[in-house]
Amino acid sequence: MKNVENFQNKKVLVLGTAKSGYAASHLLHQLGAEVTVNDRSPIEQSEMAQKLQNEGFKVVCGDHPLSLVEEDLYCIVKNPGIPYTNPILIEAIKRNISIYTEIELAYLISEAPFVGITGSNGKTTTTTLAFLMLEEGKKNPLIAGNIGTVACEVAQKANRENVIVTELSSFQLMGIETFCPKISLVTNIFDAHLDYHGSREEYIKAKSAIFKNQTVTDFAIVNYNDETVMGMIADSKATIVPFSSTEIVENGAYVKNNSIFFKEEEVIKLEKVVLPGKHNLENILGAVCIAKLLNVSNDAIEQVLTTFTGVEHRLQYVCEVNDRKFYNDSKATNILATQKAISSFTKPIILIAGGLDRGNDFDDLIPYFNNVKTLITYGQTSQKIVDSALKTGMKDYKTVDNVEEAVNEAYALSESGDVILLSPACASWDQFKTFEERGNKFIQAVHKLV
Repeated sequence: MKNVENFQNKKVLVLGTAKSGYAASHLLHQLGAEVTVNDRSPIEQSEMAQKLQNEGFKVVCGDHPLSLVEEDLYCIVKNPGIPYTNPILIEAIKRNISIYTEIELAYLISEAPFVGITGSNGKTTTTTLAFLMLEEGKKNPLIAGNIGTVACEVAQKANRENVIVTELSSFQLMGIETFCPKISLVTNIFDAHLDYHGSREEYIKAKSAIFKNQTVTDFAIVNYNDETVMGMIADSKATIVPFSSTEIVENGAYVKNNSIFFKEEEVIKLEKVVLPGKHNLENILGAVCIAKLLNVSNDAIEQVLTTFTGVEHRLQYVCEVNDRKFYNDSKATNILATQKAISSFTKPIILIAGGLDRGNDFDDLIPYFNNVKTLITYGQTSQKIVDSALKTGMKDYKTVDNVEEAVNEAYALSESGDVILLSPACASWDQFKTFEERGNKFIQAVHKLV
């Protein structure tokens, strides 16, 4: 860990006491800061706040009092999910007080270079693939960020021999000032989190921050087939490395003669890759770019791509029951993800979809309903999804109350050879705390059929 003196004897406010707030509080204390922690929930409802208080931190819970924005406050480190409309953040912006997420802290203290991966869909799969390839290639990778482990915890353990592979959300990227990944990657851009960012333009601006500090000695890996992503690099100073699943591109990854190539070098035959779906091919190409830029051998890449079958809750194969294959794609919290999931199969699909109503319709799924044999909906958006399906003339559909009922109905209506796919196209928060909880409920219901 680098010896950073920026925070020595400075007042720092940590906003939010989730995992990132807890880790950031401890790191800031270690760096010599005077830390105050604030959370809107009552302290009785926050295990992390209770732990911090018991450990001697100053903790203010139950409200966001503006009095915490003191005259000599050095900076605020906020939980990524807290919007900038929070009154404390509005006051801090008025006073030109810096607002970070903990990824900035991680970068400031890290001796290891970063690989930063963002985009609307495919981040987790690409991050996992890249990490596994680097691990197989003995490049001493560590994995962090939005994928699970808090980045500033990982950065404290890293040294110059490591590389930190991070999945980054738009929420995290909004709070960077100096963060500069050695390798950045943007998978794709689709309208998402507009309730947080306010507009598509602001969402893209947040994602684009991953490039802003890169120089010619850094690399920006981009999806050549995504017009928005290509527009984001217009002012980038980094060395551009494209990937494409449909065209041959210079200085990047592409498909030719049923093989994956990087630049002019054949890396692996497509027939050996076990992860299904065209969208996963894009994720694979992005991960191959990362691996090859870090001098991973083709043998190591092949070992990963011939064994990796998917990340949990992301087009995850669950099991087969009486010649029906079940797939858990609970991470499909938007329409684009569900489009890609449906497109991954040639066999008849029974689609289970629904969840939190964010005000949008589902007409963008209409061209994809042609691949859906039967539709099962649940949750707040049930009728909206059915309304879009009816525009295609679909006759086989049913609405149920929850995921468990959806699994039972899907199985009852299925035939030998069918694919039963949970790909909700919606966030989970109408009935679940997380998409992981939703996916686990689906898996449990499937296993009860066996």
